[in-house]
Amino acid sequence: MKPAQFFLDRLRDQAREAETAETAFRRDFAGRLAALETGRAVAYRRMNLVQAIADGLASAADEAGAVAAAAAIMRARLGWSDESEARAAVMAAFAPVARAMFQAVAEQNEDEDENEGAAPRDPAQALAEFESWYAANHPTSFWVLFENPLPETPVVDF
Repeated sequence: MKPAQFFLDRLRDQAREAETAETAFRRDFAGRLAALETGRAVAYRRMNLVQAIADGLASAADEAGAVAAAAAIMRARLGWSDESEARAAVMAAFAPVARAMFQAVAEQNEDEDENEGAAPRDPAQALAEFESWYAANHPTSFWVLFENPLPETPVVDF
């Protein structure tokens, strides 16, 4: 073997190692980017739903009204016009979130002296428990339900 060939083989091996490292980095980067994109989408979906429900709870007179308002808002956001057993289970599991949100708003509106009852549940904790329940009972995250793929619209050329 010529000395130059040995040197060229070493350079070729180094080039292949660099290519392998780059490919691994790109794969890891793509996975991390996808995870960040999903996290962002979920955070905005969560914020938008909770904001809509909070706006709807402003006119609720009691917890039952709050739960009904939250259910109506969630059904509208998800496009659920008909009822099913699975949807009823989701709505029942989400009811504690609406109750916790209503209690938190009611607590803010009352004076501290009048607030002698049990401490209301933390809405964030109630939402986290709902998300955990959904994840344990369904193959996807609850927030995937809010993905709205746009149907393809035929292009009409006049």
